[in-house]
Amino acid sequence: MAKQAVYQVRMDEEIKDQVEALYRSLGTTFAEAVRIFAVQSIREQGMPFTPSEVRGKAFGALSAYANPALMSEEAAAFEKAMVEEHANH
Repeated sequence: MAKQAVYQVRMDEEIKDQVEALYRSLGTTFAEAVRIFAVQSIREQGMPFTPSEVRGKAFGALSAYANPALMSEEAAAFEKAMVEEHANH
């Protein structure tokens, strides 16, 4: 079996609830949809779809879809998760 990794994403709670309900209604999970997205991105060597809405200026091509208020938190999220993970062991 391949080595597993964890990826955390911060998002608006209402969006999370809506997307989880959507994928449940489709017979899968949001986590599985993210895994499918990752594999398809590799196959396509880019976004596997064309985003339909653009908000604001880009910080990279896709930042129009990011929540600017969370960007600073996300920058340190991996380091924080690793510190917490290792503190619990």
